[in-house]
Amino acid sequence: MNDNPRALKLADRIKVIVATMLDTRVKDPRLGFVTITDVRVTGDLQHATLFYTVFGSDEEREGTGAALASATGMLRREVGRQTGIRLTPTLEFIADAVPENARVIEDLLSEARGRDADLEKVKEGASYAGDADPYRKPREDEDEVAAEDLDGDDRDGEELDDVETGREQA
Repeated sequence: MNDNPRALKLADRIKVIVATMLDTRVKDPRLGFVTITDVRVTGDLQHATLFYTVFGSDEEREGTGAALASATGMLRREVGRQTGIRLTPTLEFIADAVPENARVIEDLLSEARGRDADLEKVKEGASYAGDADPYRKPREDEDEVAAEDLDGDDRDGEELDDVETGREQA
């Protein structure tokens, strides 16, 4: 979409005008339960692309597409009248692919949930090939020896020589 603030403002206004017109003034029996999901206007404000979704079967979607194509002239005239801009943009209706994409994603997620459930069932009866915790841990008797070394005692009760500790005598 364009970053032009005027195009963004016009797109929002066109969305409201067309949605209102479809709800109140267009009386085509082929027009189903339609929702205008997005409007994109070019930077020069000459062309508007309207994305729509239809609730219903494929036949109703096709009928709604034909109804929108036949009502484009009336909708464009009303957009020009209500916006008051010098050149009224052309309107192009495109069926939005968001519902189909959402359905595909939902199917993939349900398949992934099923695979996760199968994996949990397999994990219940599984056992480790090696130790349950493969990481090395210090032995308990090493902890006691390390605590004694902190006191400076390397031998049983004997003091360390200055040479062993690395200190020079003054």
